[in-house]
Amino acid sequence: MKYVTTINGQRFDIEITNEGGLLVNGQARDINFLALGPALYSIIMQTRSHEVVIEEREGEVEVLMGGRLYSGKVQDERALLLAGRRGGLSADSGEISIKSPMPGLVVAIPVSEGQGVTAGQTVVILESMKMQNELKAPRDGTISRVHVSAQQSVEQGKVLVTIV
Repeated sequence: MKYVTTINGQRFDIEITNEGGLLVNGQARDINFLALGPALYSIIMQTRSHEVVIEEREGEVEVLMGGRLYSGKVQDERALLLAGRRGGLSADSGEISIKSPMPGLVVAIPVSEGQGVTAGQTVVILESMKMQNELKAPRDGTISRVHVSAQQSVEQGKVLVTIV
């Protein structure tokens, strides 16, 4: 099965072969993937072990790995074909809400309202389970609203920053 995955604006073509192998952009990858819970996974890539939290929210996939949050979309071959026949994938425009992937404490907000940001730029630093997680802008835009302040406790799903 083939998938097109877009993470923080970068496209990856992923294929799971009939033998259970994995190709990323045509290159074979040696990955061991084990589910530890409903959203918690153990991944071994190139002899390095990672604990990863993967959740699907509102049609997007959020991946927390190594203290960094990655947002993206995953479409299989059929969904991609249907999107192409309807006139293409959705444009990278409109309002984006950066939400807290877990309960935590807002450590810092290195951006301010009206500030331009680029894809991958840190917009909020959130501390959870004694780890600092950098939440990044998924695309270029302008910070239209900062919904929280530093040292504020937040629940999972709380809107932190809005980008237009």
